[in-house]
Amino acid sequence: MAKKAAAGTPATALLTAQKVEHTLHPYDVSPDAPNYGALVAEALGVAPERVFKTLVAEVDGALVVGVVPVTGDLDLKALAHAAGGKRAVLAERAAAERSSGYVRGGISPLGQRKKLFTVVDDSVQALDLMYVSAGRRGLQVSLRPADLIHLTDAVAAPIRT
Repeated sequence: MAKKAAAGTPATALLTAQKVEHTLHPYDVSPDAPNYGALVAEALGVAPERVFKTLVAEVDGALVVGVVPVTGDLDLKALAHAAGGKRAVLAERAAAERSSGYVRGGISPLGQRKKLFTVVDDSVQALDLMYVSAGRRGLQVSLRPADLIHLTDAVAAPIRT
């Protein structure tokens, strides 16, 4: 069953409101540490291919969310294709933070201020449980990939390198 965080986030509020089974996992890793995602996986004691990072990109001028395992990078060309566009670049940090309502290192695909087209790497289809940011630095949430896809209206496509 869901655990409550000391201070909720829009992501955890959404999960609770939608009655989605999830578990919160606090950790202590500096967001400026090299190989941040691998360190988060290690701190949580889970396989790194289960931990996903959320990146905001611009596809033909529109903001799009890409969710990829921390073991790889976002393939911008593949993201553009999955979003029906031609060209993608990573969004400016300020634009990503403003649109999502979260700060870098804590951007969650869930409960974003402005709902954006979201693409989740298709590697999630082999997982029963995945980890994404719960909406603040130092807090991950585990949930079923199908729940993440449903709540974000995401599509699954191969978007990692």
